[in-house]
Amino acid sequence: MRKIVLLGFIGVFFLTSAHSQNKQITVEDIYQGTFGTEGLDALRSLNNGKEYTVLNYDRVSKASSIDMYDYTTLSKVRTIVSSADLKGVSNFTSYEFSTDESKILLATEVESIFRRSTLGVFFVYDIGSKTVIQISDSKIQEPSLSPDGTQVAYVLDNNIYLFNIADKTTKQLTTDGVKNKIINGVTDWVYEEEFAFVRAFEWNSDGTKIAFLRFDETDVPEFSMDVYGAELYQKPYVFKYPKAGEKNAMVTLHTYDLSSKSISNVDLADAYYIPRIKWMKNPDQLSVQTINRHQNHLRLHRVNTKDNSIDLLLEEKDEAYVDIHDNLTFLADDSLIWSSEKDGWNHIYLHDKNGRLVEQVTKGPWEVTAYYGYDPKKDKIYYQSTENGSINRGVYSVSSNGKNKKELATALGTNSADFSADFTYFINTFSSAATPPEYTLHRASNGKKLKDIKDNNNLLNNLKGYVTSPKEFSTIAINGNDLNMYMVKPKDFDASKKYPMLMFQYSGPGSQQVANRWMAANDYWHQMLAQMGYIIVCVDGRGTGLKGRDFKKVTYLNLVKYETEDQISAAKKLSELPYIDEERTGIWGWSFGGHMATNCILKGNDVFEMAIAVAPVTSWRFYDTIYTERFMRTPEENPNGYDDNSPFNYPELLQGKYLLVHGSGDDNVHVQNSMRMIEALVQANKQFDWAIYPDKNHGIYGGNTRIHLFTKLTDFVKENL
Repeated sequence: MRKIVLLGFIGVFFLTSAHSQNKQITVEDIYQGTFGTEGLDALRSLNNGKEYTVLNYDRVSKASSIDMYDYTTLSKVRTIVSSADLKGVSNFTSYEFSTDESKILLATEVESIFRRSTLGVFFVYDIGSKTVIQISDSKIQEPSLSPDGTQVAYVLDNNIYLFNIADKTTKQLTTDGVKNKIINGVTDWVYEEEFAFVRAFEWNSDGTKIAFLRFDETDVPEFSMDVYGAELYQKPYVFKYPKAGEKNAMVTLHTYDLSSKSISNVDLADAYYIPRIKWMKNPDQLSVQTINRHQNHLRLHRVNTKDNSIDLLLEEKDEAYVDIHDNLTFLADDSLIWSSEKDGWNHIYLHDKNGRLVEQVTKGPWEVTAYYGYDPKKDKIYYQSTENGSINRGVYSVSSNGKNKKELATALGTNSADFSADFTYFINTFSSAATPPEYTLHRASNGKKLKDIKDNNNLLNNLKGYVTSPKEFSTIAINGNDLNMYMVKPKDFDASKKYPMLMFQYSGPGSQQVANRWMAANDYWHQMLAQMGYIIVCVDGRGTGLKGRDFKKVTYLNLVKYETEDQISAAKKLSELPYIDEERTGIWGWSFGGHMATNCILKGNDVFEMAIAVAPVTSWRFYDTIYTERFMRTPEENPNGYDDNSPFNYPELLQGKYLLVHGSGDDNVHVQNSMRMIEALVQANKQFDWAIYPDKNHGIYGGNTRIHLFTKLTDFVKENL
């Protein structure tokens, strides 16, 4: 067979030293925490910029505490509060300071609702008096301290409430909240999932007003799924879920004035979606982002809340879609820093207070991946980007005019910064395929490392006892593009032998799996399989992120079409390698990746002998409006885009071994997707394997669930590849 060339070799990263390796990784090791990493939990810089706080948990006393540390010495200054000293308060799992840092909001007994939303019992701790007050007798959502720390706004049963800390009184601000009908102050399911936020209210800068969103879900179709539990009869769980092409909630913007105790309505005539609200420095001015249903025309408005007049600050248009982000900062005079990919790459822009463009701050064929903040004293913008390679992340500073750029943390791998409030210091988190997370203190002016804070050398030493292999990064030329790729080979790899190949991918728009960072759970499973004699390969095809607008958006209106073509083509090309057994090629993925794995074994039935799909989409008609229509428009506008790549429309193509797995309680990708796929395969008289995990959501976890699931996946790979 003709040997292929893998283009642009990036590097080989070894996980452990070559000696003293003998133990094999097991599924139990992975999902019982053997390879867990240590970190700095809930790091907060204090206003003075000299100290920071971390949430710690003492395994001996079983108490949680908020501890203060000094940036210069890294030594602990004191414990601000410990759950052991608070009567009636169980361990808190998160905390939030008031603006003046006189009070702390403590979260306890937190339970999940959906992916991001939670309910919990919350307390306010007064640092000066060392007293604690419970906000509500009920579990509440999204409490937020007023800037002066005197009040807490929160949501209960779809209404907004205001708790006065001094006199312990509560005022209900809205009264029309009804489950599955009207929501005030928190988002509906689809906003939470796709616009990635839950709290839909905000205090202004002086605490005199609250802006909030109201969702009218009355006409949104309901989705129902059975919850089996341990009772005699299962119970239906019903919630509003707008599938592609269906009606969305009507979302409106309102403000509450604390002095007049009145609610006013803001008329946003062009607003189909309102994905972001953010107060400006001027306490009477509110910024609001709106976007049309096609999500290709975004507007940033300024609302004068004295009279609710509105003017347009800036707008973004795209032939495909505009991504929603949080890279919006208002400076002291309400000029603004914003990010956009309008030049083909995601970059930072400076606009004046009226929205006029002042400067494109960053430029080049690379992406800004995080905006950290602006230091007005030094006129420095701090950010993270892919300037040192699309699989890497570096931390940089630059003046607002785009000059005087400095590299602050650019070691090959993934660098992520947390800056002190005054931008004197930053704590850098670094990891790579060879190095688990390391935490170091740096000077923000030049990036100089001052101290080591924490590492995961204990994990590295632990891994020395296991058989592991390097992750080899390269690129592969497929369909006119150099695609990022990694490969994991067995430790005793022999190029004269042939090995089965298992491909892993996610492939969703803007995603990245081929990244130079430390291992996640899937990577350990891949290591386990590699030592069983499999070669693991991951290729980020067209539509994935961090390689420019055009590469990402080429899949517009045809989700999984080009992505499937790239995985099939990559498998074919890799099968030409002399050490790959072209008769033993498999692919697996979860969610979008499960859709891809299913499509690949059908449309690539001459290439793939095996596929595993976990919680897959099988028709975009079944998925939600915001995500699906962003990339596909509506089914009425683009029926072929929806149906030509829906695998239950061509089940007769199945030839290889196929495993389909889903959780029956998946509120995100409904089990309906798998049920329709199962029925199509049955009617096509195709044999396959499948498993349903009762009441498990999209993550399919809890108790021994992950151990059971990945044991099943392992056995399927061993028996069929």
